[in-house]
Amino acid sequence: MNKRTMSLIGVLAAGAVALTGCSAGSPAAEEGSAEGELSGLTGEIGAKDFSEQYILAHITSQLLNANGADTSANTTVVGSANVRSALESDEFLGYWEYTGTSWITYNGNTAPVAGEEAQFDATKEADAANGIAWLDPAPFNNTYAFAILSDKGEELGVSSLSDIAALPEDEQTFCIESEFSTRDDGWPGLKSAYGIDVPDSNVALLDTGVIYDTTAKGDVCNFGEVFATDGRISALGLTVMEDDESFFPVYQGGFTLKQSTLDEFPAIADVMAEIAPMLTTAEMQRLNALADVDGEDPEDIAADWLEEMGLI
Repeated sequence: MNKRTMSLIGVLAAGAVALTGCSAGSPAAEEGSAEGELSGLTGEIGAKDFSEQYILAHITSQLLNANGADTSANTTVVGSANVRSALESDEFLGYWEYTGTSWITYNGNTAPVAGEEAQFDATKEADAANGIAWLDPAPFNNTYAFAILSDKGEELGVSSLSDIAALPEDEQTFCIESEFSTRDDGWPGLKSAYGIDVPDSNVALLDTGVIYDTTAKGDVCNFGEVFATDGRISALGLTVMEDDESFFPVYQGGFTLKQSTLDEFPAIADVMAEIAPMLTTAEMQRLNALADVDGEDPEDIAADWLEEMGLI
């Protein structure tokens, strides 16, 4: 979701998606089966620049390869818009997207659709007009949220976002990321929805990963922007504030790819359907904690998980 513009030259150099046969002797070809139902499918699985996306990209690439494809995970692109552009221009074979992001950011809507299923259906229909297909979604909802150190929340007597506006101005301090600071479903809309009116000096712009530790320390900000599936929330003793006005859209995860690619390789949907139901919010929190708390490599996390689930 969860940010800054970067050149996609490196992605282009890595090679555009080519739906051709697996090259002999390549690591991916050795991992997958030459006789698999996805033999001939090649390309890169993209990811946004945070651990959840890295893990999902590696899970997807490894699973596709186990079914005969020759793919790799590209985790070098920064910013949601750049990853989406890489898919649209065939630099990426596919990547995991979130319904709220596509609905608001890419399809130009200003208000979410009520209900998880309704939001998914609306997003799928809107992106179909863009030539992009959504496979059946996973249950996890990686929505935006704000968290506070649990002890500090008890001290201030706050548990919901509506409680914040009643605090003294010097307690209304926030840590947010740069992308969130300008999104319609981010800081501008949140302030309006909850009547938060603070000077810019009360808001610190930080990298996504830094926000969690900074919020836990409580010296720069009381309230940090977080993602609901992040394993650091519980590990750092943070409490998520209730979104009592239901401001944030549903950010259900689903694998997206060009409809033309799906038409040529319809078995992709069957393969991805093996893992989607297993990826609940709790399961993503567990996997994310392995990366962000325990320091494990996302590629290893993906391989271990697929083996644990009996899929490779």
